[in-house]
Amino acid sequence: MDVTNEKQVEEGVAQVAARFSGVDILVSNAGVQHISALVDLEFADWRRMLAIHLDGAFLTTRTCLRRMRDQGRGGAIIYMGSVHSKEASPLKAPYVTAKHGLVGLCKTVAKEGAAFGVRSNTICPGFVRTPLVEKQIPEQARDLGITEQEVIKNVMLKNTVDGEFTTLADVAEVALFFAAFPSNA
Repeated sequence: MDVTNEKQVEEGVAQVAARFSGVDILVSNAGVQHISALVDLEFADWRRMLAIHLDGAFLTTRTCLRRMRDQGRGGAIIYMGSVHSKEASPLKAPYVTAKHGLVGLCKTVAKEGAAFGVRSNTICPGFVRTPLVEKQIPEQARDLGITEQEVIKNVMLKNTVDGEFTTLADVAEVALFFAAFPSNA
């Protein structure tokens, strides 16, 4: 579904709820990236990034949270943040802004959802070698005037403890832990 389209989100969640007898877990993971210096960033690209990351998270959260409340059995809402939820990088202003915003949304959901047993968490991994990241490597090399290997070593993995990419399995294990953790409801 297009997570920026309110009708599509509501219809999509209704289909999931019908098929699985409700909604117990939301993993808010829609996202894109746009590499550009802030001074060259087009407003349309800024708006598109924030719409997908934040409007999409809001719409899916609101729709699922309503169902979780009405079902009366609690639930889990998990946001896919990033190291950029806590730090910034050059050439990623809308992404960094959106990922910071997810942390604020998550904190609000934690407070509002607690009344009906819904908890929320944000997973903030470092760089995960996904197609989204693969696409960024040559773009950043071009824009920063360095090699692709330098982007990997000196930009993406510079502040990691082990100099390695986070794996998809690492992220999946954390999501499973958050989803399965028993609620106080």
